Order: sequence, then structure tokens, then C-alpha cells
Amino acid sequence: MAPQDSIPLAANVLGTIGTVCWCVQLAPQIWRNYRTKTTEGLPATMMFMWSASGVPFGAYAIAQRFNIPLIVQPQCFCVLCGVSWGQCLYYGRKWRALPTTLFLTALFLLFGGIQTGLVFAIQGPYSRGTSWPVTLIGIIAFIMLLAGYVPIPFELIKRRGRVVGIDFVFLAIDWFGAFFSLMSLVAQTEFDALFGSMYAACCAIEMSMVASHLMWALRTRGIRKRARAEGKNFDDFHEAVEWQSKGIDFEDKLMRLVRRGGKEQKEEEGFDRSEIDVESETVNQVVGKGEIRNTVPNGVV
Repeated sequence: MAPQDSIPLAANVLGTIGTVCWCVQLAPQIWRNYRTKTTEGLPATMMFMWSASGVPFGAYAIAQRFNIPLIVQPQCFCVLCGVSWGQCLYYGRKWRALPTTLFLTALFLLFGGIQTGLVFAIQGPYSRGTSWPVTLIGIIAFIMLLAGYVPIPFELIKRRGRVVGIDFVFLAIDWFGAFFSLMSLVAQTEFDALFGSMYAACCAIEMSMVASHLMWALRTRGIRKRARAEGKNFDDFHEAVEWQSKGIDFEDKLMRLVRRGGKEQKEEEGFDRSEIDVESETVNQVVGKGEIRNTVPNGVV
């Protein structure tokens, strides 16, 4: 796709709406993390991958000469996702505030340097008609963004469809941001298939998350009703806890498998070593009695 020569007014307006949404989309999530002092259910990997994807997406948007709102959008997205990832480190991994802040600051500076380098690296060849570097950067960004969604299905399976730790106001704003950005690309003189696919995928995945939670709410309506009748929250109600525990925790299963493999290996090594120790002790006793002078079979001493 060639860079945009002119930007229609409709594309700028729609892109501005999408950018405004994506500039504030994570504010409700960040506030929720701060208010609850927990990031349980919010995949830290997703936040980091989203933040990192803003680097190639920003370079791609600049090289393609998108409208200004769509160029600003990846930068805001990168920063907000980075802040949310920092909260995952602080609340989830129990990092201290100062190391978390310094680490994030250094990360943002690194991201800025990488994006600047990418822009200078791809703009020259692109202006001379070589498009594959720009396309490659866009594909990398697309893969990184979608890779951020990978933990979501596992979280939903673990919680039997329930969305935990992800703010629904954030999902709504994010969906509108992706939708209006998609419409902005449609309004441009030439549609960008890569960015368009990314925005469409975001809309589809987030709608599936909402649908999953609605299905969970429908399946647990009786349990939640009985919990309210006893004046308890869903998570404190014994029947709800039992029902919820039937989810499949793939991460826990994988960790148990790894630990079991390590334990079996240690036991096997311990068994072999004990046999060797016993044999060595027997040989030493025999040698001490003078019964064997040469312990090397067929050897010359």
C-alpha cells in the first residue's frame, strides 16, 4: 500500500474519535487496579505485549502518513498499556514503587528510541519504492498485538467463562476506539488492510469476551440468587466456590507437570547415587580387609 497523499475530513474526524477513545481506554482499568490494589485476572503478558506493539505500529503509521490522530494513537496506547503492566508488577509481583517507576521510565525511553530508529530505517527505502520493510514492521506489530490476547482464552476456561480483573468500561471504550479507527481507514482514499484487520480483530475478540461473561452470568444466575439470599458475595458462597473450582487451570497443570518431572528426575538421580554409594562402601570395606587388591577389572596396576 502506498502512503496517503491526502486525508479526507471524514477520516480525520473518525480517526480523532477513535484516538480519543484509545487515549483514555485504559484509564478505567488503571483506576480499577489502583482502587482494588490487585491485578488478579488481568494478564500481565497482555499488557506488556500491547505496550510493545505500539512501537512498530507507531513507526508503521508514520511511514504510511496516516492522519495525525492515527499516528498519535499508538503512542498513547503504548504508554497506557505500559502503566497498566507496571501495576501488574507492583500489585501482582509485589515489586516496590521506585524500581517499578524507574524500570517503566527506562522501558519507555527504549521504546521511543527503537521507534525513531525504525522510522528512519524504513522511510528511505519506502520513498524509493521498496515497500517490504514497512509491510514487515506492520506484520510484526499485528502479531504482537494479537499475541497479547493469547492468555485471555486460558483465563476464561480457568474461570468457566467469567471475566475477572478486566474492567468492562475499558472494554467498551476500547471497542469504540477500534471501531471508529476502522471507520477512519474506510474513509481514507485507500484502505489499509493490515491496520483494518487489526482493528476488526480487536472488536471481535472483545465482543467474544463480553459474550463469554454474559454466558457465565446466565449459567450462575441461580447460584448468585442463593448467595444474595444468604447475604453473601458470589466468591464467598460455598456453592459458588465449588462450581467455580471446576474450571481448568492450564497454567497450574503445566507447572505441576514441570515440578513432577523435576521431582522424578531428582528421585531417579538420588536412587542411582545411593546405589553407587552402597557399592563404593562395599568395595572400600572389602579392600580394607585386604581381600581385593585390584578393583579395576582386566586392568594393569
